[in-house]
Amino acid sequence: MPTDPSLAASADRLAPIAGLVLAGGASRRMGRDKAALEHAGQTQLARLFDLLSRHLPEVRVAVRSDQQAEPLRRAFPQVLDLEPTDALPVGGPMAGLLGAFAYAPDHAWLVVACDLPLLDDAAILQLLAEREPNAIATAYTSSHDGLPEPLCALWEPAAAAALRAHVATGNLCPRKFLLRHHAHLLSARSSVSTNINTPAELTALAAMAEPSTLAEPAVSFSAPRIP
Repeated sequence: MPTDPSLAASADRLAPIAGLVLAGGASRRMGRDKAALEHAGQTQLARLFDLLSRHLPEVRVAVRSDQQAEPLRRAFPQVLDLEPTDALPVGGPMAGLLGAFAYAPDHAWLVVACDLPLLDDAAILQLLAEREPNAIATAYTSSHDGLPEPLCALWEPAAAAALRAHVATGNLCPRKFLLRHHAHLLSARSSVSTNINTPAELTALAAMAEPSTLAEPAVSFSAPRIP
């Protein structure tokens, strides 16, 4: 697999890795907050935060500025999505990723979307074990179309400048970015490729599990506050 030569000089100095759960989306297709959907007794946000925290010393949740004080999101350490400007019309997952690099540019970021209900320890462990620091990122391929899965991927620090250049051209697609920059790709895992964006997908997933596995959170839910 070709590698980005700009990364070669730092190959022997591995950047520390932090975790990032992307939770800044508007959930328009779902019609309700995907981060607040419950899976196995936890909100998806809490479950994914806990999953990454089992393997990484620092984990953050990427949120929009208007989400900081929400009862669910304020319980977790946050980074803010990068705000769009005329010169950098950032949005979507790119805003969260670039916000993380703005917060800690010397770190690599293991990024996961908040709508991956089947993501498990094995997928995270493999991503960490098969990290390729000479590539701009390490990512799984999709079990649906073979393209990179950017929202369960390990992004190296040198990706930040290239991402900004990518967004500056008006391109907000992280999959195209990974293809153009020759990311190190791992074989597909269904746990990585299964996400829920719509009520129909939620219903289909719930049908494979217990009736209450994926549902709206109870009114009494309160995630533990993390210093």
